Amino acid sequence: MTVAIDVSLLVCTRNRRAALTHLLDSLSDALAAAAGLTIEIVIVDNGSDDDTVALVERWRRDRPAPVVLLHEPRPGLARARNRALAAARGAIIALTDDDCRVERDYFTALAACFAEQRGPAVIGGRILPGDPRDLPVTLKTEDHPMVAAPSAFPGGFVMGANLAMSAAVPARVGDFDERFGAGAPFVAAEDTDFLFRAMRRGIPVRYDPRFTVRHFHGRRAPEEETSLLAGYSFGDGALYAKHLFRDRRVATFLWKDVKDLACDVRDPVTAHRGIARFYRFRLRHKCRGMIAYAGAACRRTLRRSPAAWRTQRAGYLIPTPWRSRPTRSRPDP
Repeated sequence: MTVAIDVSLLVCTRNRRAALTHLLDSLSDALAAAAGLTIEIVIVDNGSDDDTVALVERWRRDRPAPVVLLHEPRPGLARARNRALAAARGAIIALTDDDCRVERDYFTALAACFAEQRGPAVIGGRILPGDPRDLPVTLKTEDHPMVAAPSAFPGGFVMGANLAMSAAVPARVGDFDERFGAGAPFVAAEDTDFLFRAMRRGIPVRYDPRFTVRHFHGRRAPEEETSLLAGYSFGDGALYAKHLFRDRRVATFLWKDVKDLACDVRDPVTAHRGIARFYRFRLRHKCRGMIAYAGAACRRTLRRSPAAWRTQRAGYLIPTPWRSRPTRSRPDP
């Protein structure tokens, strides 16, 4: 008889054996505290050449929950997450990063949050700093629940390091776009793109601080923070270009970015030591991302057969909706 799974936790990892050890230790504690819940852990090794696989094999031998170890040799966080999504069996699908550690009550708090939902939802949890020496980036520290406005840009509202969704959500939204995220051409925003598509389909995106992870990201130099934020904006710009001709919200986001340039004079951001004019910095890298996406779209169009060229939709350089490699029947991202 097949046992119903309450929660599937997905973890993708590549050559981070030391960080993964601490995550697995925290999962052992959280699993021990999750009485009454049926949980599975799905770990995808994304082409590691250290002893990550051996570590997971040893850890899963004595776990009270099933631990599924999968292999995705082609690099890319979105690609690895899609591999995990295809295998997940839980009513709730949760994601965290291999450099995070979950709190002991993580699974019970997660289940409580989703028990309050009346339909499919995406909920992001709290992300607290792990090491006080790390710069305060890639965190989500608010202590109160929030709901994203349907017209708002979801970037940063919740984050992939602590994200969960009803199992029905991927079936309606599709896979992660494998051109986005770490290890992919557009380097970031795979989670933002997923949220953007979920909101377009009327799926609520919420934040709830009750389920918490601590992020040990290790970035301590201003140059590391600057590179990270440049990548985030680059990915957001590529996302803008992807949805520009199919979602009118993008024009609103772009116009706000332009208007925000005045804030560099009126109310400058001083939190990032390596960035003098934050809003100009952000818009510049978003423009880079838009140009990169448009260039990739042009190259795809030029590679098409003459017959396909003749049937290209008005605009000629606007790509047809991209499809991820087939895993299961899902709508286009």
